[in-house]
Amino acid sequence: MSTPLEQQTDEREALQSIYEGDTNFKEINSTTFQYKYGEEDNYKSFLVELQWGENYPDEAPTINMNTFYNRNLLPAVKEEIQAALNTEATQWLGCGMTYTLFECLKDNLEQLTAGQPESAPTIKAVDDGVVALKISDADAEAGKKEPKKEQLTKAQKRRQWERTDHKGDRARGWDWVDLVKHLSQTGSKDDAPTAAEIAAAAAPALHPLNN
Repeated sequence: MSTPLEQQTDEREALQSIYEGDTNFKEINSTTFQYKYGEEDNYKSFLVELQWGENYPDEAPTINMNTFYNRNLLPAVKEEIQAALNTEATQWLGCGMTYTLFECLKDNLEQLTAGQPESAPTIKAVDDGVVALKISDADAEAGKKEPKKEQLTKAQKRRQWERTDHKGDRARGWDWVDLVKHLSQTGSKDDAPTAAEIAAAAAPALHPLNN
């Protein structure tokens, strides 16, 4: 009776002969083999990897569905494919089964990938939300405008100019007329400033050194 190692050697040679020229088949090493199903650009395409243990084929090979190639495959679809392989493997214990496992999936490919979408899910709704958010932020910024400064009429500007020395500085005594008017309205006649007092106030103050 052949040992597991001898059976593995015979099966490896058979696989190399059967899949010669088949680009979907790949021998990773002496005990690990892969087979790809479907076109590479197809979202339903996937890859199955089988690895023999020391006691293969008396025990089932290890089934790996978590290769990088299967990154787009839904977890539920992976589980369904693996379950189908496990069921098939239990029927062939003691016999070389790698070819049989690879081929059994071809007959049920459409059924096994029924839950896998044809293309990547769209994210249009998320993009629209981001655009709307950016527009809202822009509107909010646009609403934060500085208050408008009060616009003076030409007459108001002229009066301000006349109250200055035409250099931007107000002349000494520019508001005396308003002060005298105010005192005349609020105080008695005796309290009203005399002409001499007004003239004295209008005179420039002398510096002590000029005395």
